[in-house]
Amino acid sequence: MDRDMKKTGWVAALVFVLDRLTKLLAEKFPDAWPVIPGVLGYRYARNTGMAFSLLSGRPWLLGVLSALVLIAGALVLMQFRLDRLTRTGCMLILGGALGNMIDRFFTGYVVDMVELLFVDFAVFNVADVALTAGCVLLGFSLLFRPEAWKKAER
Repeated sequence: MDRDMKKTGWVAALVFVLDRLTKLLAEKFPDAWPVIPGVLGYRYARNTGMAFSLLSGRPWLLGVLSALVLIAGALVLMQFRLDRLTRTGCMLILGGALGNMIDRFFTGYVVDMVELLFVDFAVFNVADVALTAGCVLLGFSLLFRPEAWKKAER
């Protein structure tokens, strides 16, 4: 692992650990309760699909898709010398994909627990937040910081 990866690799590890811990806690405490009344709630849910329950009931397929995301992320990290912001986006995606992939392969579902109370929206988890934030950072980087994507020297 090169020096640049060591600077942001902790992000993927932190996402993975926080995701695992919150999912374990959700399994132990399944009762719903408001965290910030009218804004944010806690509600235990098992999701056999992905975003908005797409492909529900196909955890093996979603596990394979998560593995492909991990492989693609590793290839991007090897192909390009990325700036810190872009690497952080990649690490958020890798940590989130790993967290959800583990769930899909070992339990057949992903544990969700975060609920937005002010809008009718899907229940989600830490990995989902990291995946979304990582995609936003990568999109921003691709659109507004193309110089951040330098081919790696071999």
